[in-house]
Amino acid sequence: MNTRAGLNKHHQCLQKIRTFFDQQGLIEVQTPMLLNYPAPDAYIDSIAAVVNQQIDSKKTQYLHTSPELAMKQLLAHGSGDIYQICPVFRDNEQGQRNFNEFTLLEYYRLGFDIHALMDDIAQLLKILGIKHKVKKISYVQAFFEYANIDILNTDFDALKAVAIKLGLSVDFKWIEDLQILLFTHLIEPKLKSLPLCFIYDYPATQSALAKVTGAVAHRFELYMSGVEVANGYDELQDAKAYRLCFTNEINKRSALGKKSLCVDEDFLLNLSSPVPQCSGVAIGLDRLLENL
Repeated sequence: MNTRAGLNKHHQCLQKIRTFFDQQGLIEVQTPMLLNYPAPDAYIDSIAAVVNQQIDSKKTQYLHTSPELAMKQLLAHGSGDIYQICPVFRDNEQGQRNFNEFTLLEYYRLGFDIHALMDDIAQLLKILGIKHKVKKISYVQAFFEYANIDILNTDFDALKAVAIKLGLSVDFKWIEDLQILLFTHLIEPKLKSLPLCFIYDYPATQSALAKVTGAVAHRFELYMSGVEVANGYDELQDAKAYRLCFTNEINKRSALGKKSLCVDEDFLLNLSSPVPQCSGVAIGLDRLLENL
């Protein structure tokens, strides 16, 4: 594909996305990319930028790794359904499909659970010309069907035994990291035969910023021919829940010997009114475009 054809394909994709959301009443927003706090995630590193060095106001800020928290502040202040298309930045990325800069489409739908949001994403994909049959399978079902493992009822030591038989590392502090490794080696290869597959209801140990009921976190990931393209949650709502998640992630970073971080107090202050019940998703546009 020549340069102009590639640019035109990208342009048409964005037009169709914006038209889809316009017709549903979503508002496009643009939130700051330069933040006062780095991302708290244990395994996502922010890129620091030292600003105002020549005007005696020197300080360190951070390029956003996602527009998620800024958009949730808008939701808490009454924005209604919103979406954003923007570049994001992450440090210490490696791998064939991981980059220091890439483009995300992130959007939030009030009143949606994750199944309604998955259906909405499937409709968006149809508008973009991706009309393959959609398969939905829970995380538990995937491990039962493809690896014969009862993932929610298999403890850390038993999973280590499975990993050892596969010749994989068992040098992990937390069971969720080993679950993720086994998913990568045992499940993802089986998903290559499925053009569109949603994996949903992850173990609570992998909840990130999703709501949890019992042993299950209400979140999903979209795979296209075995490649992860999107990550969505039934979103947490109140500041207390976010503080707990941030603190857990920061403690994990410390245990891993990574740079110590502070909780984003600005974000928590902006949740004096909670985020309304909603589900949200981040879609990697670069990976999505590869499938068009």
